[in-house]
Amino acid sequence: MQKKLEAVQAELAEKTIDVSSGGGAVTVTITLQQEVRAVRFDPEFLKEDAEVVEEAVTEAMREAVTKSKQLNEEAVAEVTQSMQMPGLPGLF
Repeated sequence: MQKKLEAVQAELAEKTIDVSSGGGAVTVTITLQQEVRAVRFDPEFLKEDAEVVEEAVTEAMREAVTKSKQLNEEAVAEVTQSMQMPGLPGLF
């Protein structure tokens, strides 16, 4: 059981998702353990007002963390549900 959970955690540390904001002007690559791997910008977007860029980056980061947490929780729940033993509800 423990080894399976450890394997899933290792997989989540390597799996990444890309999340965009500002119509694709900002893209964040993050692991499913919320480690930011990259932040990319459309060069034209960087010509915008600093406040607009800041808002788009903040939104992209928030959305990336939220999505990665959700996917992480779903993956861990899938593993722990398979570990449930009859007669012991709520163990995990």
